Amino acid sequence: MLVLTTMTKTTKTDAEWRDQLSTTSYAVTRQKATEPAFTGRYWNHKATGVYRCVCCGTELFASDTKFDSGCGWPSYFEPIDPANVREEPDHSHGMVRTEILCNVCDAHLGHVFDDGPPPTGLRYCINSASLVFEPLAAGTNR
Repeated sequence: MLVLTTMTKTTKTDAEWRDQLSTTSYAVTRQKATEPAFTGRYWNHKATGVYRCVCCGTELFASDTKFDSGCGWPSYFEPIDPANVREEPDHSHGMVRTEILCNVCDAHLGHVFDDGPPPTGLRYCINSASLVFEPLAAGTNR
């Protein structure tokens, strides 16, 4: 039997997002900015745990899918649950890319490229400012 679940969307006013988020996180997640390479708090982060959306707390990426791509932003080869992220075409800055957004609150996360490692061959290039890290409790598995 197929069970369909519906995702509850998180919606807030612009003022509510501004009150909740840092200036950088607001610019990245709500205005589609990009933090400079090698400056975000998670680009070289190696702890074990889960990276969640800074806006709504949705689980996005697990530390065991993180890899060093050399690009200066946190990179992952797959999301925890593909239903938690959404892809949209991005034609900004004279390029054609695939934007990644949180499917729960529509936060801009970064972009996905097809130059990642096995098993997916994908590189989810994500702004640190769009993430919050939750360490894995001792003795638990992910």
